[in-house]
Amino acid sequence: MTANNTGLRVGVGRCDITPAPGTPQGGWGAQTHQRGLEADMPMYASAIVLEQGDTRVLIVDADAIGFNAEWTEKILAALAELTGIAKTNIRFSCTHTHAGPNTFRLENILEGRDMAQSYLESLPARIAGAAWRAMQVMVDVRVGAKTGISYINRNRRVFAPDGECIVGVNDAVAADHSLGAIRFDREDGNCLASIVHYACHPTTCGWQNIRFTPDYPGPMRETVEREIGGMCFFLQGAAGDLGPCKGFTGDLSIYRRLGHELGLAAASVLAEVDTHPEQATYRATVPSGANIAEYSYAPLAKAAAVITMISRSVFLPTRKLEPEAEIAEKLSQLRAEVQDLRTKGDVDQMRRVQARATQMGWRLQNAQLYGSISQVSWPVQVIRIGDIALVSTAGEPFSSIGERIRKQSPFFLTFVSGYSNGGFGYIPDRQAYVEGGYEVAATPFSPDAADVLVQECLHMLHELFEQ
Repeated sequence: MTANNTGLRVGVGRCDITPAPGTPQGGWGAQTHQRGLEADMPMYASAIVLEQGDTRVLIVDADAIGFNAEWTEKILAALAELTGIAKTNIRFSCTHTHAGPNTFRLENILEGRDMAQSYLESLPARIAGAAWRAMQVMVDVRVGAKTGISYINRNRRVFAPDGECIVGVNDAVAADHSLGAIRFDREDGNCLASIVHYACHPTTCGWQNIRFTPDYPGPMRETVEREIGGMCFFLQGAAGDLGPCKGFTGDLSIYRRLGHELGLAAASVLAEVDTHPEQATYRATVPSGANIAEYSYAPLAKAAAVITMISRSVFLPTRKLEPEAEIAEKLSQLRAEVQDLRTKGDVDQMRRVQARATQMGWRLQNAQLYGSISQVSWPVQVIRIGDIALVSTAGEPFSSIGERIRKQSPFFLTFVSGYSNGGFGYIPDRQAYVEGGYEVAATPFSPDAADVLVQECLHMLHELFEQ
């Protein structure tokens, strides 16, 4: 456990970003519906501002699958304009729920694209408002952190009987079950905010689900807020190859149960974090059946809570991609076939063709963005909160990448995340390229990208540690 307590002020804010009924729902190539019926539970964007002296850092946690570069930039610009915090000091992270509205690849939407566009256009100001609110209610805090374990996740790369590597639940391969918890307490000892860090794809709710939901991060936050108090934030970890122990279902009770389980594990860890440590001094012996030592207690000397941040673009090597024109032609044919099958009511065949169209869609996007370049400028950030480090990158890094960074970090506690500050793309480890599978087929990166990312993150960590 770690605690750093001097000169740190924190404020929190939250806004509702639940979509209206009828907004296009996206996240699955296998889904046959276009619009979401209603919300099963609210979806939020939560903002926490950390301040020490002239340094301010803003972290936003949004219930969304993610955003492309254009909309990420719009949201970051709105946050910077309203708060006055430089973009380089803003971390915008998504939970990566697959049960939310379609916020990227709008070209795949066949019905209600106007509603998806309207929803997107509403987000920058709403999310910025949550951050503005956080800045109006800053208070002095003490911070502590600790790690724990939760077993709701599993390795998700499974080999089918025909040898193909597919997405499922693989109990035979070890998963990173580590849970990180940070607690910010007011001077009176009551919790103002907590951050829970965990790596697991929010794919509990599958293509059968027609209701909007944050998936397990939603009930996780509710549980922590009920048990610990304050506002709970969720930071998705390096979850590229990790998923829920039970998922891809239309049974919404499953995500509530797993979220509750994770929330209880996080609350247990947070309850053990002592942000107001005291020194016990012997005073006297009290006569009794067994003589008892009597102590006096005094607060321990406060330690400086150094708040710093680095935002940097690293260059990840790309792989050779298919020609853009060839992919575009195949995609056009598949989309026409999907529409024809939809008209005929052939749901099973439509699902199969739509899955191929979805795959062709991200292949085309990769070719458009990365087909003519040998490396990609990729956003990476490191936030230092005393002896706690929060590492974040765009895309979906495999859990082994997070573990490598965590184990070699100079900080007492290091939490590594993806899904931050825009950009899509799996970052598999080298072994995955040997095995193949969806994540390898979908990535624009070469097998060297993981090593480059690890080394760049470690360089940034050491740079902050030595300040």
